[in-house]
Amino acid sequence: MIFTRHTLSRLFGSRRATLLTCLALVASVGLVRIVGEEQDQPVDFTHNIFDAPAPVTAAVFGVAPALRPGDRICTTASQNAPNVDTDCEKTGPSNETSIAVNPTNELNMIGGANDYQLAINSGGHVSETVLSRAHVTFDGGATWSEYPIFFQSGSAYQGTGDPAVAFDAAGHAYYATLGFRFVGPTNALNPDVVVSNSPDGGRTWSSVRVASGSGNEGSPGDLLDKEYIAAWGDGNAIVTWGDFRLAQKGAFVSGRIFSSVTHNGGRTWSAPNVISGNLNQAFVSVPTVAADGRIYVAFLNTTDLQTFRDDYELVEVSAQTGALTFGPVKVATTIDGATDYPLAFGRQTYQQSLFRTWAAGNITADPHDAAHLAVVWSDMRNSTLPAPANPYAATTNSDIVVSESTDRGRHWSAPFALALERDQFMPWGAFDIHGILRIGFFDRRYDPANHKYGYTLATQSATGSQLFNLNQLTTALSDPTTGNRWFATTANASFPFATTFLGDYSNIATTRSGGVVAYWTDLRQQACFAGRCGRSQDAFFATAP
Repeated sequence: MIFTRHTLSRLFGSRRATLLTCLALVASVGLVRIVGEEQDQPVDFTHNIFDAPAPVTAAVFGVAPALRPGDRICTTASQNAPNVDTDCEKTGPSNETSIAVNPTNELNMIGGANDYQLAINSGGHVSETVLSRAHVTFDGGATWSEYPIFFQSGSAYQGTGDPAVAFDAAGHAYYATLGFRFVGPTNALNPDVVVSNSPDGGRTWSSVRVASGSGNEGSPGDLLDKEYIAAWGDGNAIVTWGDFRLAQKGAFVSGRIFSSVTHNGGRTWSAPNVISGNLNQAFVSVPTVAADGRIYVAFLNTTDLQTFRDDYELVEVSAQTGALTFGPVKVATTIDGATDYPLAFGRQTYQQSLFRTWAAGNITADPHDAAHLAVVWSDMRNSTLPAPANPYAATTNSDIVVSESTDRGRHWSAPFALALERDQFMPWGAFDIHGILRIGFFDRRYDPANHKYGYTLATQSATGSQLFNLNQLTTALSDPTTGNRWFATTANASFPFATTFLGDYSNIATTRSGGVVAYWTDLRQQACFAGRCGRSQDAFFATAP
């Protein structure tokens, strides 16, 4: 059955539909026109970087200066504060953070992010590239250097985003992204899945195109989206991604999950495997490697086409080939449907906010018990439903939700929420060396108005417990509702320059010594560009025992 993008607007919002929703929002608020920044990037598909608005008005995609393998772009000053800014390039925002710790040297970590590079030429025109950098530390996070991921053969990509990073047990690093190219100034080709690998802790990278998108915004083809990566042993890794099959004029046909594996450190990859079984509304997959080497993948599937609520699903795949060996089996239904969130520009958001969000989280495996798995996400099960469509008329209460399995994903516990005040969202879970589940997430409990967020680490009180201890990792709060420099617009006069995009996820990782590192998009600093200043978007880092 073919569904149009309008029908599946929560997955595919055409630019026309987005504009109509934008106008409806302004009309319903009845206060102001849209001012400030551009609301449309050349591509408006699903949760990739070009489905986000442009960071500033009238930015057009250009070509970045050529960089060679191993070129160090910049290095931060040494920082011994509890929160560390890993951005040193400072030519635009950074968001959608991913982090990995080298198991052979825990002082070596790699952070991935959507890194935007903006410049103004002599004629006043804004040029933009979105080329993800490797944010690398060799001193435990005191100083960070940025290194280019794509060079020479990858220079045709004007954008790379949706970063995901991993180390295998031998200390070989992997960095997966989507790669975007343009035909003319506004016509984007559907992206490729590209994985780079580094043998030296993140300084130098070699890139391989694992899967190729086909078609463009308005044609039949395959739109590849939101890849994630996991690695194990010496030279082994798996990357999974979504493949949205499109018909004429971008009409939606199906959404399936694919995988590919490498066993030689990322030099070559297997042919893609379909791993979502008979499900065809699937998206945002995450793989994890269990203690016994078995590989599991969790993803969302829009099972209910009346409410558009999604089910979390699990499959097991072959570590040798990446092919499906078990599943899919349902983990739980997420409360993330068409009337469960307020909407801004056709996307789900929260109270008095414009930035887009979703339910997606991840799957993680217990390093002590090979049968023990957990899936974490966020949804609106404890919010007032249905939600008003206008975010400035809504009161929301999003919560982090967990489901666990003790039999290799064959059966799952009833989902339970960390029932906290106000909004918590975009979680990432990881088991520590003791088999205790740790979850990092954006948290608005710290602001009675439910506007500003901090970053919280939740630690399970005991294996399998529904009790969690909470630790605020941020030393300053971020306000996405007003005063932002990037992706900013005004839809309510009381909240000028609200950000419409701060990325779709954050990340934590655990260490072999028992600690946790966290990596998130932070808005505490100021950025100035083209004569206007506002809150920045920077990739911040913290550690916790």
